[in-house]
Amino acid sequence: MIRTGLGQDLHRLKRGRPFLLGGVSIPAPKGELGHSDGDLLAHAVTDAVLGAAGLGDIGEFFPPSDPAWKNADSMELLRAAFSRVKEAGWRLVNLDCVIICESPKILPHRQAIRDSLASALEVSSEKIFLKGKTAESMGPVGKGRAIEALALCLLEKDGE
Repeated sequence: MIRTGLGQDLHRLKRGRPFLLGGVSIPAPKGELGHSDGDLLAHAVTDAVLGAAGLGDIGEFFPPSDPAWKNADSMELLRAAFSRVKEAGWRLVNLDCVIICESPKILPHRQAIRDSLASALEVSSEKIFLKGKTAESMGPVGKGRAIEALALCLLEKDGE
């Protein structure tokens, strides 16, 4: 059996916050504003794998209303969610992600992000891909006030 999962996240950017993508800290004047560490790519991937496995979404497992998740490491949340996906018998076939932001450029950091996500998902980095896009100066992302991530995964399970 195979299933796809789609994850999306959008965060405002704020000075004084770290800019994190898939567990990689990238030099930037602003970072993602969030209840956890703000790593919106980790959040989108978490939603994608949980959704594909039919297990829920990130908000169910790690609600922002719960102070336990304040400043949490989003990659640890992804690892915990993916552990449940594996316990349910699923394995990752591939993951394709898009980051939409005006700055910083994603390409120089792409391989480090792929490697970080691959480690968290216990697969080779060849199964992970990442593209950087801009919003062509339109909307909050295009004006540099926000960043968006999309993640699409394919999971497979034997015997059903």
